[in-house]
Amino acid sequence: MTAPLSGRLVRPAVAAAGGAGLVLAFPPYGLWPLAVPAVAALTWCCRDQGVRAGLAFGGLFGAVFFLGLMPWMRVIGPDAWLALSALCALYVAALGAGLAVVSRLPGWPVYSAALWVAQEALRDRIPFGGYPWGRLAFGQVGTGFTGWAAVGGAPLVTFAVALSGSLLCYAFVERRRRTVAVVALAGSVAVSVLGWLVPVGGAGPTVTVALVQGNVPRTGLDAFGQREAVLNAHVEATRQLAADVAAGRTPQPDFVVWPENSSDIDPGRDPAVYRAIDDTVRAVGVPVLVGLVVATPDGTQLRNQGVVWDPVTGPGETYVKRHPVPFGEYVPFRSTLERFISRLDRVPRDFAAGDAPGVLDLAGTPVADVICFEVAYDEIVRDAVRGGGRLITVQTNNATYGRTGQVEQQLAISRLRAVEHGRAVLVAATSGISAVIAPDGRVVDRAPEFVQEVLVAEVPTRTEHTLATRVGAWPELVVTIVGLAAVVVGLRRRATSRKGQS
Repeated sequence: MTAPLSGRLVRPAVAAAGGAGLVLAFPPYGLWPLAVPAVAALTWCCRDQGVRAGLAFGGLFGAVFFLGLMPWMRVIGPDAWLALSALCALYVAALGAGLAVVSRLPGWPVYSAALWVAQEALRDRIPFGGYPWGRLAFGQVGTGFTGWAAVGGAPLVTFAVALSGSLLCYAFVERRRRTVAVVALAGSVAVSVLGWLVPVGGAGPTVTVALVQGNVPRTGLDAFGQREAVLNAHVEATRQLAADVAAGRTPQPDFVVWPENSSDIDPGRDPAVYRAIDDTVRAVGVPVLVGLVVATPDGTQLRNQGVVWDPVTGPGETYVKRHPVPFGEYVPFRSTLERFISRLDRVPRDFAAGDAPGVLDLAGTPVADVICFEVAYDEIVRDAVRGGGRLITVQTNNATYGRTGQVEQQLAISRLRAVEHGRAVLVAATSGISAVIAPDGRVVDRAPEFVQEVLVAEVPTRTEHTLATRVGAWPELVVTIVGLAAVVVGLRRRATSRKGQS
């Protein structure tokens, strides 16, 4: 007998509500506890269902989640927002299918949590180097889950959130067996609070740093076309810093950090720009980490890079962004896609990718430098810290996405990286949010969006590595293998069961 329509709509409604709840767990809303019932909702929808139903429920959950998480993509265009959300939702659809397959195995809450990690591991890497936005871990900063980042990085935080949600679902499913339900519920709560017991942060020799947020004249895509005005704003703010230091109003920093795109005009090809930067660095009297866009020697490509500009010797050590943004900084399949997408003309030359971690010496302090979206990629940050970085700098330009919630989401990722690696994190943004983050993830100071401001702070430098830094990607790999192996076992059991029934 066919179930009534109202009954058939329950699971789709729960899946959509779960996706919406997960949106609210992330910045700018920050209702982080909702992540646990959101995971439980998807798990319940897929439990004891077929693979096709799991695909459908996972896809619905993922579509609602990513559409709600990334409305800032509409700045690029509604089509880009819809296409990227749909692509990301496909991974959650596959997750839903996996949840359905493992849901009849003993210990299925553990396997369900492992599949969340597996889904994110694949999405973080495929295609075009992956897209990590929206990982469960990135919505859990300053919570009971955060401490797990110091043990196993962002993947372990995701596993903990997903396990808590899966146990909550288990408690609901077994609610008639009260003892079992209570134990499962206690386990869910325990996972969500035990992270508080993990020691995070730490002290070390301090340095005084200055972050310059020069601001941009306007929001949106036009911000990239205002290159001279942006450079002048950072020059002006840094000269004011120099004047404040000379007058004794501000302590002398050991070094200064400018954001990504602080000069989109190549100083190697424009003598006036070179003089403007060099004179400013000499005025402040300490090295400045400058964000530059420069042409490759043959002029066919560009490089997005951070350059240590010394007041005596000029430009020196350089970090070239290792992960240019597809369709933002380079265009895959350019010759084909340009026929159909005229906006790709905004990227006339592709950015070349760097091939070395961003470890730079700033006034004797080794710094782990990453640029903009790179902070969301585990290995890029980890490589720079392992390479000797005693604090982390994030040079970023989010002017395109100003006042959309995207900047708060990226700041949360930077805070998680602080805990993961036990490092102070310095976020220098053209238009905000610039911030000084302590090694325990606390925001010590921050600048509002779309104001010119200089942050000066004393921060610790550390050489000790957290367990997460030392073990690297191993927790993610092991958990992913466990999740995928459970799917294989589940599929075999289903196949055997069908044979027995035939």
